[in-house]
Parts: sequence; C-alpha cells; structure tokens
Amino acid sequence: MSNVCIKNLGITLGGTAILRGLDLAVAEGEFLVLLGPSGCGKSTLLHAIAGLIDANEGSIEIGGHDMTWADPSERNIGMVFQSYALYPTMTVEKNMSFGLRISGTPKQEIARRIATVAEMLHLEPLLQRKPAALSGGQRQRVAIGRALVREAGVFLFDEPLSNLDAKLRSSLRRELKLLHQNLKATMIYVTHDQVEAMTLATRIVVMKAGEIQQIGTPETVYECPENLFVAGFLGAPAMNFIAGHLDVQQQFTSDKLQVSLASYALKAPISIIAGEKMAVTMGVRPEHIHLDSNGDAHGSVVLVEPMGNHLVLWLDLGGQTISMIVNEPQQFELGSTVRFRIDGHRVSLFDPATEQRL
Repeated sequence: MSNVCIKNLGITLGGTAILRGLDLAVAEGEFLVLLGPSGCGKSTLLHAIAGLIDANEGSIEIGGHDMTWADPSERNIGMVFQSYALYPTMTVEKNMSFGLRISGTPKQEIARRIATVAEMLHLEPLLQRKPAALSGGQRQRVAIGRALVREAGVFLFDEPLSNLDAKLRSSLRRELKLLHQNLKATMIYVTHDQVEAMTLATRIVVMKAGEIQQIGTPETVYECPENLFVAGFLGAPAMNFIAGHLDVQQQFTSDKLQVSLASYALKAPISIIAGEKMAVTMGVRPEHIHLDSNGDAHGSVVLVEPMGNHLVLWLDLGGQTISMIVNEPQQFELGSTVRFRIDGHRVSLFDPATEQRL
C-alpha cells in the first residue's frame, strides 16, 4: 500500500496541453475517483501515474519515491483497463498468473496468490475455463484479479465497468467497494459515470479541460459544489440553475438575505455579504424542491418521467424548465399548474460572471 503525490504535472500531446500544472495527493488506502467528461484528461493522468505516458513537466511520487521517469514495471502498480485484454488461449488461472510467471515468482507463491484472489472475486469454479466461456462480468473480474495478484502498492482502474450492462455494473460496483474495504489498498479509479464516483469514492476529483475543479468527499462535492460546472455535472437529473438577484432585507436578521427569482422570493439563511441587487445564479437540486399547495412558487407541468420508486416532474417556471423529484405516486396532467417550495437551506449560489460558488 502506497501513497501517490503529483506536483505541477504538465502533459502535452500532439501540441495540445492535456494537463496543466496539476497537483494531487492520494493518501495510503484511499479510493480516489477521477471524474469528468470525455477529453478532460482523467485517463491521461492515470496513464502518467502508470508510466504509460511521459510527463513534460512536474513529478510523480509513489510510496515516497520519485517515479516520474521510472519504467512501469518499477512502479509497483496493478492496472485494470477498460477492455479485458485477456489471452484467449489461456485459462483464467494462466491469465491471472501470467505476469507473475514472467517475473519469475516461485510457483508456490503464485498458487497462494491465485487461490486468495480467486476466493475474493468468486472465481474458483472458473479457473480452468478460457475467456470465451465467460460472461462479460466474469471476464472483468478476471482482469481485476490479474491486477490484484501482483499485490501492488497502488491499483489503477481505467473505466473498467463501462463495457458492461447496467445490472453487471451495479453488481461489480458493490464487489469493488467490498474489495477495497477488505484490502484497504490505495486505488485510483477513472470514470465519467457519476454513480460510480459517488458510490465508490472516499474522495472525488472533478476534472475539466485538464484542470482540477474540485476535490472532496462525495457528500461535499454533491452538496457544496465549488462552481457551476461541478454543480451541473453531478446529479441526475442535474441541478437546476435559476437566474436572480440578492436583496438585503431589513426585516431579517443580518445573516439572512432574500433571493429574488422572477416572481419567486426565497427567504433563507445565507452567509454572504452582497451588494444591493447583486446578480446570482441559484442552484437547487430536484430533490430539494417540494410540492406544497401553499408554496410561494408555481409552474406548469411540461413532462412527467416515471422512475419506478419516484417521479421526475418537469415544470415551466417563467420560461425556464426545472425538474423536481416527487416520491409519492401521483397523477399530473400536462399543462396543469402545481405549487411548490424550495428548501432554502439546501440551495447553492453562484456568481454568474465567474461561475464560482458564493
């Protein structure tokens, strides 16, 4: 188990800057998830840690040792790729032990590691099968097992579940989380899937255009996004953004402001110093908007999405469409008017010019 420390990392490929002055510290035993859209640099960062891509500037330390220019074989890492990359003519056992055999690991030690990992990943009945006789989920477990038998200091995962169907992804997510709890190993995981990030990570690193936008626990990143990009990237449906302005209200105590949003005024405690009629963008997640027959706001129904255990209700609010979560089964007619209230303690306010959290 090792920590990873990245300082001022810069990578340019084909004349294009992919990563710019990136700093990141990964603690021992942490499950760190790199989250972001395609092209944001998350896989490039992972490959740089693995030694598959050279850095143009900066340094990469693994376990306290400078590994910036070290060969991948010297970095004590185990890596799981998006594709299974299994040898089709080899059995599961041979696929998992291939790297150990090449490195000259004693046969008895190989057998011990294979037995341990196979039990951990429920692969014992499959050890003598070849990849063609395995399902997609089983093949991915073999690929994970091949990395685990290395007993590396750091395990790297490059979107390992993206090729699987929804049910298999859900199943393997649970297995990976349990695996981390049992091994307490350092894991760095790349994904564009926010569900994977929220369920697996001890900390999430949200990236955009080669730069880190926010680092924090899943709860912090979700509840207190630092900018509009982070706020909009996490959540399904995404956070609602509503333009408005802040007014200091004399009738409230000094730490309370009023957010005026079209015809709706939200009165809530907000710790911020604002000028008169300061422009803001208010962000509110769909689950923090509640049906209320006495609510101060109203909108007309434009779409209803049944999701099984809840509904996603889309409303027209003064020309802008917003979404809300309805947990109780109800019937809504298109075009009908519903009243609602916003949980003022759960909103986020952003500066529309800088897009940063206020």
